Amino acid sequence: LGEHLRICPQGYTCCTSEMEENFANKSRSEFEAMMKEAGRSVQTTLTAQYRSFDSYFQDLLNKSEKALYDAFPSIYGELYTQNMKVFKDLYSELRRYYRGSNINLEEALNEFWTRLLERLFKLLNPQYHITDEYLDCMVKHAEQHKPFGEVPRDLKVKATRAFIAARSYAQGFLVGSDVVKKVSQVSLSHECTRAIMKLMYCPHCRGMSSVKPCNNYCLNVVKGCLANQADLNTEWKYLMDSLVGVADRIDGPYNVDTVIGTIHMRIAEAISNLQENKDSLTAKVFQGCGNPKISTKGSSSEDKKRRGKATLEPKSSAQALEMLVLDAKGNLTALKTYWITLPGSLCSKKVMASSAADDKCWNGMTKGSYLPEVMGDGLANQINNPEVEVDITKPDMTIRQQIMQLKIMTNRLGNANIGNDVDFQDASDDMSGSGSGDSCPDDVCGKRLSKSPSTRQPETHAIPKQSGHGINGASSRSLPSAFLLLLSVAFIAAQHLWR
Repeated sequence: LGEHLRICPQGYTCCTSEMEENFANKSRSEFEAMMKEAGRSVQTTLTAQYRSFDSYFQDLLNKSEKALYDAFPSIYGELYTQNMKVFKDLYSELRRYYRGSNINLEEALNEFWTRLLERLFKLLNPQYHITDEYLDCMVKHAEQHKPFGEVPRDLKVKATRAFIAARSYAQGFLVGSDVVKKVSQVSLSHECTRAIMKLMYCPHCRGMSSVKPCNNYCLNVVKGCLANQADLNTEWKYLMDSLVGVADRIDGPYNVDTVIGTIHMRIAEAISNLQENKDSLTAKVFQGCGNPKISTKGSSSEDKKRRGKATLEPKSSAQALEMLVLDAKGNLTALKTYWITLPGSLCSKKVMASSAADDKCWNGMTKGSYLPEVMGDGLANQINNPEVEVDITKPDMTIRQQIMQLKIMTNRLGNANIGNDVDFQDASDDMSGSGSGDSCPDDVCGKRLSKSPSTRQPETHAIPKQSGHGINGASSRSLPSAFLLLLSVAFIAAQHLWR
């Protein structure tokens, strides 16, 4: 009469205890495989969105740089050829910033304009011997006279917002993908293994292999087993909403297409401004710093003094950006409820449960209807789960860590949405295409630019190196770094209590 069975009902049976154990192992491995397969689908969607945007953004930057290299030699002659490194360094810094290096973008842009001014001032005044000390004085006096016009200030405001949004947006997809990957690898508990076995294979022991599990019965089992995963729902929705909000910025007020695609044009405009204002600027500098000595070498090469009006075209693809953003928003909206719809999806598509009204389904004991009500989502709602014994006082630590990662990333996106810079770990030397890293996020470690001490936190993410405002619920949730630091400390302390 099956008294030897420890999981299935002890009635007439065609299973031995060894068969029951084999079925238990089989059900666990099958269910874990279902979880990973469902997770892989989400990962594929998120990484595809990342790659599409990353490829578009890098291509836009590459085209702007190439346009500068192609046009500037004929327009500016030695004004360009003798200063090539200044321009190359700028684009190199912009790329490093986008990929996640710990660079202050405003400082990098300021440094570019300062170096360019120093070089051009010397080339535009070849008849004078200008020392490094004189250049220091010149820069101090020249800046107040706006030698490049309004271009540096305007570009700094627009470029920083566009780059902050772009790199946070790219990283958000990778963090989301990495969270799904880690959560999908969480092993089933002993209680869950028994419940899944009873759901999927006990009908075989009763000679009812063709009878499908009742849908509500399946839901209770899976909701109990995935209770911790369902607790990701709130922060996951915030991340999806945050990405949608930043997508609107990228194709709206922080338009990366317009800003990044015209960097070379803005630089050309700035150089033209300097050439036009050269005489008055030089007079003001001489007044403030004194007259430099006449150079013994002396040169009045026309090539060095060449003036050019740049007729450059913007390197943009506005329609491509619009399509990218529309596609991303559609996918992000579809993924918002992933964690709480997962049990229903697994029951209908994988376990092949019967309809809720079916009275000829497997209810855990026999063929008949299933009477208990379906439990709610998340750990706290499993206290009275009739199918799975769930200890609601012991949350899964891997999943709690991933909830923290979602909060940190959402905070970054919230900052990006209002144009605030965030401090990324410099992982440019050891980044791969996996979407995960061991860097320490700014929200936990503190701002590196202000030399704050760092506090290590498990599981963090960096933007991998790859070639090629209305945030819905995000901006209002932007957590200050200090708050997240306290949250992290409380989280670590709680780990010891839960153990």
